Amino acid sequence: ITQGANYIEPDLVLTKDGILIARHEPMLGGTTDVATKFGVDRKSTKMVDGVATTDYFASDFTLAEIKTLRAIQPRASRDQSFNGLYQIPTLDEVIALAQAQSVATGRPVGIYPEVKHSTFHANLFGSNAFENKLVSTLHTAYGNSMAAPVFIQSFESANLRYLNTVTDIKLVQLIDADDVNADGSMSLVAPYDKPYDFAVAGDPRTFADLLTAGGLAFIKGYADGVGPWKPYLVRTVADGVDRDGDGVLTIKDRRVDGSTGVIEGAHAAGLMIHTWTFRNDASGYGFSNPQEEMAYYLRLGVDGVFTDFPDTGVAAVASIPE
Repeated sequence: ITQGANYIEPDLVLTKDGILIARHEPMLGGTTDVATKFGVDRKSTKMVDGVATTDYFASDFTLAEIKTLRAIQPRASRDQSFNGLYQIPTLDEVIALAQAQSVATGRPVGIYPEVKHSTFHANLFGSNAFENKLVSTLHTAYGNSMAAPVFIQSFESANLRYLNTVTDIKLVQLIDADDVNADGSMSLVAPYDKPYDFAVAGDPRTFADLLTAGGLAFIKGYADGVGPWKPYLVRTVADGVDRDGDGVLTIKDRRVDGSTGVIEGAHAAGLMIHTWTFRNDASGYGFSNPQEEMAYYLRLGVDGVFTDFPDTGVAAVASIPE
């Protein structure tokens, strides 16, 4: 926030006692010290988007137990000095932080919560139980208004379609992929090929299909925006230039060659478009300067970017002439 972030993006999962907490996944093993606090008997195996996963699951721990844990940095290349210092925040605590900082900074600081693995949570807690808790919390804090400084996002679709019937808060359909192929095309391999509720329902459409004119029109029927992974938005060309200077030609060296048309298509459908994730330590497609990378996408017309480095994002925005 002090670096200039406009929104906090908490990914949300549910505890055993039904409290919304900020974790990137339902599994706690990679981002907390749970293994040092609880024995392996607290591990379980659950199906997460069709994949059998063995870990310590938030849904097997009460909030009181989770509050004994401390966060750790899962990326080995990043600063590890904060490991063990901070608790796992609840959604209520994230909201309190955003609202307090809005007052302290004199500018709006919003939240952009993500409903993680809606089908997974529905199988544990009941259909739309997660979404109902989220809406109740957000309406209490912000009211039921599109003007609230809040976006709700999800990679699934059915939950967003349900949310569209119970809240006026802005909704965003996220668009994923497995990877990018060597020729620059998108790799669509399960479970990253389509919204998981599509897989359960036997819907043949992929994430890529949702970025066609017909797909964007479908999204417009229930959401206010679309959030594609950034490689969907740019055309790339292999021109033999070693842009990152490592002596090896890889997909990272492909020249970015303008828009794929997805940005323009989203706007034509009346949707905002926010893309992700920009990192100082992991630029994409031959961008050696992460600020230039973000500025490129902003110049193409995206309405917002997700970044782990807000100060770089603010500088990217400032670098674009009005």
